[in-house]
Amino acid sequence: MMELANISRVHMLGIGGIGMSALARFLKMHGKVVSGYDKTATPLTAELEAEGIPVHFHEDPSKLHGCDLLVYTPAVPKSHAEFTAALSSGIPMVKRAEMLGMISRAFKTIAVAGTHGKTSTTGLITHLLRSCGLDVTGFVGGITNNYGTNFIPGKSEWMVVEADEFDRSFLQLSPDIAVITSMDADHLDIYGDAGQVTESYLSFAHKLKPGGTLFIQHALPEVELTGDCKAFPYGVGGGICRADNLHHRGLGVTFDYHSMAGSFRGLNLNLPGRYNVENATAAVSVAVSLGAAEADIRKGLESFNGIKRRFDIKYRSEEVVYIDDYAHHPTEISAMLEAVRSMLPGYKLIVAFQPHLYTRTRDFHVGFASALSLADAVVLLDIYPARELPIEGVSSDMVFDLIELEDKCRSSLSGLLESLNRYRTRPAVVVTVGAGDIDTQVESVKSLVSTW
Repeated sequence: MMELANISRVHMLGIGGIGMSALARFLKMHGKVVSGYDKTATPLTAELEAEGIPVHFHEDPSKLHGCDLLVYTPAVPKSHAEFTAALSSGIPMVKRAEMLGMISRAFKTIAVAGTHGKTSTTGLITHLLRSCGLDVTGFVGGITNNYGTNFIPGKSEWMVVEADEFDRSFLQLSPDIAVITSMDADHLDIYGDAGQVTESYLSFAHKLKPGGTLFIQHALPEVELTGDCKAFPYGVGGGICRADNLHHRGLGVTFDYHSMAGSFRGLNLNLPGRYNVENATAAVSVAVSLGAAEADIRKGLESFNGIKRRFDIKYRSEEVVYIDDYAHHPTEISAMLEAVRSMLPGYKLIVAFQPHLYTRTRDFHVGFASALSLADAVVLLDIYPARELPIEGVSSDMVFDLIELEDKCRSSLSGLLESLNRYRTRPAVVVTVGAGDIDTQVESVKSLVSTW
C-alpha cells in the first residue's frame, strides 16, 4: 500500500474540483510538487496557479514527466490522454478518495459522512476546533464563509474531512473520530437500493481506527462497533449527546446542550433551523470529546458564518429576502424550507428549483414534489444532467405534475428571472435551490428581487 511519505511529485486530473483543489493545496503545503489538468479555467484553478500550482487545460501527456503518482476523479474519462499515458507507463494511479485515505492514515482524522448535513457539519467542526485552540486542517465540500475557501490549512496533527458516499469513496478513510449525520437513500445509480446505502454507511463506521469514536444521529440504525471503539448517538431531543429547549430568533437559534460531560445552557448559533442545531450538536460533541472548554465552544458557535450556498442569505430588506441553497435531495429541501418558514412566517415563499441528475429525479420525483409543495409558489427548471445522459421518459415534468400548488410554472434557466417576476409581491422570500448551474443566476436574481 502506497503511503504519503513515499510520494514526492503528484499530477492531478480534475484539479479544479472542490475536493481535488483542496487536496492539491494540502499536498503542496506538505512539500509535494503538484501539477494538474482541468477541462476549463475557473476561479479555483486561478487560485491554485496563484499559489504556485501549475494547471493546464489541454490534454498533454508530457506533463506527467517525473511524477510518481497520478490522482484522478471518476469524472475524468478513461480515454483522457494523460490517463492512458500514465496507465501505459506504469505510473501509480489512485482516485481522489484513495489519496484522501492515504492522508487519513498519516494524520489524526475526523471524518463527517451523511447524505445531507455533512458539508455544514465539517465546516462547523473545523471552525469550532480552531476557535478552541486546536489548529486543525479542514477539507470542506464547500466554501466556508469564515475563511473564504474549502481548504483551511492547520499545523496540528488533526484534520477534519468531508467523507463522500458517492462511489463508496468514504470507505477509503481511516478516521479517529467519525460523524454520521444521515443515511437517506441517494446515488441509487451506484448503490441500487436504500438497503445498500445503509450497509455502506455501517461499513464506514467500522473503518474507525482502534479506540475510535463515532457520533451518529440518534434516529439512525444502531451500530455495534468492535474492540474499544465507542458510539454516541446525538440529536435534537434525543441521544446521549442532545440539544433541546430551542428558541428561534430571526436568523439564529438558542439552545441547550447536554452530554455525559455536562450541560451548556443558552448556546447561540447564528444559523436558522432545527437541522442546523443538529449539525451543531455533532460539532459540539466532537469538541467536547477533545477537551474543548465551554467558553471557547460558545465563542466558536457564535462566530460561525456558515457555508456558501448552504442557506446563504444573498439579499435582505424589510420585506424581501433572497436565499440561495445547494439542496438537491427531498429531505434537504424540506428541512431548509421549514427553516425558512420558522424564520419568516408571514412571508410568501417562492422557490426556484433545478433538479440534479436524471437518475435522482427518477428515483425521488415524488419526494421532490412533496418538499416543494411546502412553498407558496414554485418555478421548476429543467434537469441539470451533470455526468449523466438523458433517460427516456425522465424530465422535470415528473416532479411538476405532482406539486400540490396552483402557483407553479416550468422554466428554462434563461427564463428564470421572468418566471420569478410573475410572483412579485411583498413580503416575500425567494429561494433558489439546486446543485447544478442555477448558481450562475444568483447575482441576477439578487438584482431582480432588490427591485420588488
